[in-house]
Amino acid sequence: MRIFEIVKENVNLREAVELYGIDVNRYGMALCPFHNDRHPSLYVAGDHYHCFACGEHGDVIDFVSKLFRLSLYDAAKKLAADFHLTPDKPPSAAALHAKRIRTEAQQLRENERLCFSVLPDYARVLRDWKVQYAPQSPDEPVHARFVEACHKLDETEYYLDILCAGDSHERAEVVRQQMSDGKLEELRQRLEDIHKEDENDNNTADVA
Repeated sequence: MRIFEIVKENVNLREAVELYGIDVNRYGMALCPFHNDRHPSLYVAGDHYHCFACGEHGDVIDFVSKLFRLSLYDAAKKLAADFHLTPDKPPSAAALHAKRIRTEAQQLRENERLCFSVLPDYARVLRDWKVQYAPQSPDEPVHARFVEACHKLDETEYYLDILCAGDSHERAEVVRQQMSDGKLEELRQRLEDIHKEDENDNNTADVA
């Protein structure tokens, strides 16, 4: 059938696997969704997959059929719908549209990784500030870093919880919120400055 040809010609298996929520490492390995896999045993290439533990293997249509318990035809239809491929659309146009969809998904994953590189660091800094700058007496002036820690720590940990355990829509919303107006990049730069400042303070203390 034409739909099988269109899907196999235009959908990269690895990109489909990642679109459906399975992380593939840089060696092409992932946790196999077809058995209780604790260590990555599923090899994912552009046109086929193979699990070295349970023996499952096949192409992109086989994978989606098995993952969602669909017939091969329904799996092909799902892939065509998810990647916006239709029999009446020229393959070149379909491929371009699929590439755009994949690029958007890849960008979202990259932004998500960036959030994971910045927010945990910020949370650690805030936890330190909450202890280090806590007022020792009612008369002591409240330090701005202590105020920031009190205001921002719970919120930052909430975002991290969503990034770790939320569904794809919740994670995407957190990423969008963090990336808006260059906010995350500003925070990353600020954290660099904070770490440099703290390092200089420690070096000065050591000299003294």
